[in-house]
Amino acid sequence: MRAQQRISVPRTGALTGSRPRMDGFVDYALQRRALLREVYAGRVGTSEVCDASPYLKSAARFHGETTEKRCPICRREFVINVHYIYGDQLKHAAGQARTRAELAALADTLGEFQVYVVEVCRGCNWNHLVEQYLLGRAHRMAPPLSEAGASATSPTGTV
Repeated sequence: MRAQQRISVPRTGALTGSRPRMDGFVDYALQRRALLREVYAGRVGTSEVCDASPYLKSAARFHGETTEKRCPICRREFVINVHYIYGDQLKHAAGQARTRAELAALADTLGEFQVYVVEVCRGCNWNHLVEQYLLGRAHRMAPPLSEAGASATSPTGTV
């Protein structure tokens, strides 16, 4: 199994752009592209990158969300995103795969936990870490200014 390089992002910062703000967000797209470039050039074999474990394939089947992206290796199947959760407050649930709906429910009840998103091809066993981010009550997004201003009015409707 190939080693994943850990990229650090300050916990208080968040990357912005077309995505909603998420604390501790790390995107592994550059690492993925570099690895695929090595595969396409023949310097890395497909057996090294198509090594999804039976557990990961099972998690993709039961908890994954199919994307509209084709597998970069076999190009036959659509990749499936699997969300894994880790954190001290999760106790026995740490390391489990969860759906997005389950993530939202956990985010409302727990202070903080880490989410790792892995893309998986069930056809050729390609898998790669896509992104990671923090969720939980401690990482809720601030309401837009229009909503914040509306809640600042007095009961009579004046500011």
